[in-house]
Amino acid sequence: MAKSDDGGPHGALLILGAIGGGLLVGMIAANVWPLLLLGLGAPLASVCELGFLSLYVWWASGHGWPARWRAARRDFARAGPISARQWAWGLLAAVAFAVTVHAAIVLLFRLIPFPAAAFHAGYSFSFIPTLPLQWLACVVSALSAGVCEEMGFRGYMQRPIETRYGPVLAIAVSATLFMLLHLNKSWSLMAMTPIVWGAGLMLGVLARRSRTLVFCMIGHTIMDIGLFAYWWTQIAGTFPQRPISETGLEPSFFLEAGAFLVAVTLFFVSLSRLKPGPADRPSALVGGGHATGSAVGVGD
Repeated sequence: MAKSDDGGPHGALLILGAIGGGLLVGMIAANVWPLLLLGLGAPLASVCELGFLSLYVWWASGHGWPARWRAARRDFARAGPISARQWAWGLLAAVAFAVTVHAAIVLLFRLIPFPAAAFHAGYSFSFIPTLPLQWLACVVSALSAGVCEEMGFRGYMQRPIETRYGPVLAIAVSATLFMLLHLNKSWSLMAMTPIVWGAGLMLGVLARRSRTLVFCMIGHTIMDIGLFAYWWTQIAGTFPQRPISETGLEPSFFLEAGAFLVAVTLFFVSLSRLKPGPADRPSALVGGGHATGSAVGVGD
């Protein structure tokens, strides 16, 4: 793995540049969908959003203007071929990731009461007239967040830091910023913070091991479909379980704990089957050593 010994002001600028670039690339795009949904209604907004996301991924993956940053954008987006082996284990890891997060939330609210009102606040889809259209809005909302946030956090934020300083710092930074960005949500209780941070860590490791953002986007989207439909908008129902302090250690709790352990195990087994990330090669961008830093830092 190629690393730089850069420290001090230059190293801080590179990290801050990666954080700023990741937030800009991810969060500006993620906020297009709410504007479309409120302005156009679910059916037309969904069509427009799918078109926008297609162009967004195309551009962020190294196509279009500006031409001189195409190689850097391609590297940040982790664009490249995906083998059949990667597809098999990457898809399993994506599903296992989503199940792990939901199982963790279930276990949390078997330990403390579920604050249904706090989770629902700000997520009402009552302005959407029918249940099928509300489901459509949930799916597109999840897809928008999954694609844009992964491109921003695990791509444009994590990848430049990873290339220069290695995966540990890069994953820690992207996961921490991912967690901090969600602290303003009504559902973001103190007890939810480790789950959000852990989700960011898992996605960061998955991006690194798989060498692509595709499986992070798929896992994030599956996770968010459940979050939007069940935990937030509650169009799929409301969590009925009570804390074990009220019910005792009933069999369902052990089943829920077992589901969490199985999902975590499958996730890490899948990671072990994926090839580790390639050695970082700044020469892939230009002939020498510091192209990635300049592209995201104080830049061209």
